[in-house]
Amino acid sequence: MTPELYALALAILLQAAQLAIFAIPANFELGSRYTTSPRDEPPENALSTPTARMQRAFQNHFEALILFTAAVVLVTVSNQSTWVTITCAFTYLAARVLYIPAYVLGWTPGRSLVWAVGFLATILMTLAALV
Repeated sequence: MTPELYALALAILLQAAQLAIFAIPANFELGSRYTTSPRDEPPENALSTPTARMQRAFQNHFEALILFTAAVVLVTVSNQSTWVTITCAFTYLAARVLYIPAYVLGWTPGRSLVWAVGFLATILMTLAALV
């Protein structure tokens, strides 16, 4: 397994952990009657601010994970793994770990800067595979 694939595996596990971090309080706040329903109607109760932020951080990681996965596949399939792509992969992972408290605690503009680091790492990894 390449180091980039290893970072991807850890990013997938991070996404699973984020689901639990979000889902547990959301189930308490919304109630199992709502969370097990088809959710055709909006919930009677809104999520608390921290739980809503956890939900948005979770959803944001799905969006980021798509591009990161593509970059890892590109690097791996083209056999372009270098110290640059490895550094980018683990920089992405570190940024995504830091993004969770940054979002939940409302760090401004820190959250956006952390997001930018992860995004830039993904783009640089892609560009490195093209060179």
